[in-house]
Amino acid sequence: MPAPQPSQPSQTPQSPQSPQPSYADQGAPTSALSPVVPPVLAEVVRSGFVEGRHRGNLVVLGADGAVELALGEVTAPVFPRSSNKPMQAAGVLRAGLDLAGERLALAAASHSGEPFHRDLARKMLDEYGLDPALLQCPPDLPLDAEERETYLASGAVPDRVTMNCSGKHTAMLAVCAQQGWPLETYLDPEHPLQRVIHRVVEDAAGEPVAAVGTDGCGAPLMAISLVGLARAFRSFVAAEPGSAERRVADAMRAHPEYVAGSRRADTWLMREVPGTLSKMGAEAVQAVALPDGRALAFKIEDGATRALGPVLARALTLLGVDAPVVERIGRAPLLGGGREVGEIRASF
Repeated sequence: MPAPQPSQPSQTPQSPQSPQPSYADQGAPTSALSPVVPPVLAEVVRSGFVEGRHRGNLVVLGADGAVELALGEVTAPVFPRSSNKPMQAAGVLRAGLDLAGERLALAAASHSGEPFHRDLARKMLDEYGLDPALLQCPPDLPLDAEERETYLASGAVPDRVTMNCSGKHTAMLAVCAQQGWPLETYLDPEHPLQRVIHRVVEDAAGEPVAAVGTDGCGAPLMAISLVGLARAFRSFVAAEPGSAERRVADAMRAHPEYVAGSRRADTWLMREVPGTLSKMGAEAVQAVALPDGRALAFKIEDGATRALGPVLARALTLLGVDAPVVERIGRAPLLGGGREVGEIRASF
């Protein structure tokens, strides 16, 4: 049998837009997936043989906010998952909490659970007189695999402070305590804080929230389109200095290690391409805004986070970002027998 020949990256034309579904009473839709089959954004290539493909939808906005590239259906709603966190942090500021620096970055974080993340979350709880037992995010292990091994080897057990969303939950509790709002129901979508966050999401995205669900950490999760998500990140970068949105963007960009961790792509990108705002989300969601207002957002349909790096790197290249960190983010080698035999690569 002849050896398989290396494939060429597939070319995917822009898909036509389909009508945006509507959801009554902000309830969960029957299906949030677009009826249009998403294009292939990444291929899994082993020994020169394409053994798998990851489909998804991606949008790129120009500096003026106009859509410059749309692959697949980019106007249908998705759950941005933790890519919504900058908007949630801005909501906490709008509600009256005065956070800055590392504390504000941690409020917008999906942190890796490294010691400096856990230490700051505990310090913030102490500063606002909050018992860690008030946190309603679930107990968890560190998000970062290397840190998880160290954590378990020390004899530690899953903890709410260790959970990657603990900074966000701490900030939410702190503003509720400050405003005299109920602490026990701070995750209820009808809670005063969550209503503020809802408005922030709609303001930033420039569109109504299509549905409200529950995120993995238990917080309300607002569905918007990929265009809306990219527009939201662009609005944070372009916001007036001193505004809640700009304060969040500035804190994240100044302290990226608190937004993600020492070994995370969001940290690398914000640290090595000055002025860039970047935040991933579960189920393979990513949003980025450059300092000149260009922005991108995408979601891998099957939620495979292994495709995030290659797709993000290719999208950044299309935006003209020329920095060593792009290649670093895009590398996703496949191993066979302990050696590199292939890769996951972008296909657009």
